[in-house]
Amino acid sequence: MSPSFVFDPPSDEEIEHSEHEEEEESEEEPESGSGTGSESESEGEGEEEEGHEEARVPKKKKKKTQSPWDFAKYTESVAEEHARRSTTSVDEKISKALKQRSTPLVAELDHSSESEPDEQEDYRPEEEDEEEGNDGDSKSFFAPSDGTSFHADSFLQLNLSRPLLRACEALGYSKPTPIQAACIPLALSGRDICGSAITGSGKTAAFALPTLERLLFRPKRMRAIRVLILTPTRELAVQVHSMIEKLAQFTDIRCCLVVGGLSTKVQEAALRTMPDIVVATPGRMIDHLRNAMSVDLDDLAVLILDEADRLLELGFSAEIQELVRLCPKKRQTMLFSATMTEEVDELIKLSLSKPLRLSADPSTKRPATLTEEVVRIRRMREVNQEAVLLAMCSKTFTSKVIIFSGTKQAAHRLKIIFGLAGSKAAELHGNLTQAQRLEALEQFRKQQVDFLVATDVAARGLDIIGVQTVINFACPRDLTSYVHRVGRTARAGREGYAVTFVTDNDRSLLKAIAKRAGSKLKSRIVAEQSIHKWSHIIEQMEDQISEVLQEEREERVLRKAEMEATKAENMIAHREEIFSRPKRTWFVTEKEKKLASKASKASMDNSKSSGKDVISAEQAENLRMKEKRKREREKHLPRKQRRKLEAAREMLEDEEEDGKQVEAKGGNKKDKGGMSLVDLAYRRAKAVKAVKKALDSGKIVEKNKKKSNNNSRKTPSRTEEMRELFQTDMKDKKPKRGVGGGKKSKSSFKSKSRYKRK
Repeated sequence: MSPSFVFDPPSDEEIEHSEHEEEEESEEEPESGSGTGSESESEGEGEEEEGHEEARVPKKKKKKTQSPWDFAKYTESVAEEHARRSTTSVDEKISKALKQRSTPLVAELDHSSESEPDEQEDYRPEEEDEEEGNDGDSKSFFAPSDGTSFHADSFLQLNLSRPLLRACEALGYSKPTPIQAACIPLALSGRDICGSAITGSGKTAAFALPTLERLLFRPKRMRAIRVLILTPTRELAVQVHSMIEKLAQFTDIRCCLVVGGLSTKVQEAALRTMPDIVVATPGRMIDHLRNAMSVDLDDLAVLILDEADRLLELGFSAEIQELVRLCPKKRQTMLFSATMTEEVDELIKLSLSKPLRLSADPSTKRPATLTEEVVRIRRMREVNQEAVLLAMCSKTFTSKVIIFSGTKQAAHRLKIIFGLAGSKAAELHGNLTQAQRLEALEQFRKQQVDFLVATDVAARGLDIIGVQTVINFACPRDLTSYVHRVGRTARAGREGYAVTFVTDNDRSLLKAIAKRAGSKLKSRIVAEQSIHKWSHIIEQMEDQISEVLQEEREERVLRKAEMEATKAENMIAHREEIFSRPKRTWFVTEKEKKLASKASKASMDNSKSSGKDVISAEQAENLRMKEKRKREREKHLPRKQRRKLEAAREMLEDEEEDGKQVEAKGGNKKDKGGMSLVDLAYRRAKAVKAVKKALDSGKIVEKNKKKSNNNSRKTPSRTEEMRELFQTDMKDKKPKRGVGGGKKSKSSFKSKSRYKRK
């Protein structure tokens, strides 16, 4: 759709950093600049920067560009947080464990790094079937985008106001990227947009600039929330908020950040002032709309979903639908992601009106400067996966590396192992506080640490300048996650490496990666000697790792006990004030969130199991051998136990066949199970009460008579029924009188007979 493009500035921070280096060398001007603090870049990048600087020398030699990202200003420092909580950081625990260690590992590590080098070879994929795409419904849903231009020489051609052009110049943006050149004019006209482009192509500025341009002409007397930007993660929301503040620095437009982990009261106070733009995560935004006073979205004009395909997935879909319901119908909606969803039904739920599909550079979804490698982890070596990672990070990829793990516990363990091995590493996952998460990003951005061990929290949208390598320690669940993970490197035309650990269970994903990368996919073979040495070192570390984890557990228990005690004290001291507040309501409780996450994981597992490549050949062979060994063990059992096992197996088979027959007939499990115990007890109690009432009135005898003569006699009329009832009542009353006084009745009878005789 558009020709390939080249980014003019290599990065905002590197321009500022290179000029900062020149100042240090010449010592003519004092140190200044916002967001600097990174160490020197590699030699290859330095040469690239010098070439770009020489090209810009006649235009702006002494001008400095600002950094759009600054994570440190959004929260308190981690040291203050630990002092307030009376806890210690993981780094302090690791340094304490290193001091207690008797034999240092540094000499062994240095010796192991000089072993045989790793080998590289071209990956040869197996034959695979071609996939067929279905675009039948999407053409009718999306409006045609014919005539859209993906090229612009400067931001002046995009009809932006002078304050925004001045901000772009301060940030070092000189030429729009294709997605910016296509999106900004259409967004200014108020059209709904679904935009997708490769990672690192400037999608944030693509929706921020037209939004700010429209807000410059808002009615300033009426304060209202006019733009809502939703992101799936807190860190991405912080980044987008920082970017918008830098772009709006020469205007009077106000922006507010609403995310979890930060102070709720501060956010409520900021929302009551009615800022023009709100950058939020879905859960915290719904919390404020439900529980905060005088906060609404009645005057919203623009709704933007960043990383829209993630927001439309199972974990966020209910919250997004609730927010869409609260937004006005007459609004502009824009969706952006590197991997835009093709599910039109999901997009229709957002009530888009004939949106435009903008896909910048679809032929180069994979950045041209990205080198993709695969490390095959065989079944016998899965235990030594950590040793393979450390062998690579100790001699091949030594700095500016993001390592993606599958779970929070695995990420924390890797952080401890790297610390005990003497490497500088930070961690980023959901078990940390917001201050710790943002500080980890700031340390990695300033290159105070060489490795960032993270979960998929860091996979979406984060633009950390200078990332050279992404290592997928745990294989991503699908190709979309893989695209976003490796998109953290090779951004804005820079070179980058992506290394993925692939086990035998991940063959289907390996095929998809090979199809996407084509002939550029490499296979890396790590030296066996270094793997063996690192596995031996990790075995020695196990005691220290368990000590650090035990100390953390003890701190957590103490912290929880202190919190409970403080809560009890507050409840006693401020009881009246606490109970006078209105009760907070939640759209989704923590229990429901856990159930939803379990359901999503189960659905993903089912989708994986129903795929084309269910199991590998080795897995099938192992299952067959396991079944064979089980049968052989059963042969040696006593005859009685063997017959019991055979009978149980036959019963299971019969039950499965019955279940299949019921499903085929369309039967329901509820019909099979019958009514509940409560309904049964209620019906029985009602029947007993009716029988008792009938006994008292004498209806049961008549009913039996009716049953016997039902075929011969017609149903009696109402008068006949009443007469029969009266007669039965009289019959019942006569013996009762006799029982009361038998002698009196006889004498009365005698007196009557005497009277007749006379």
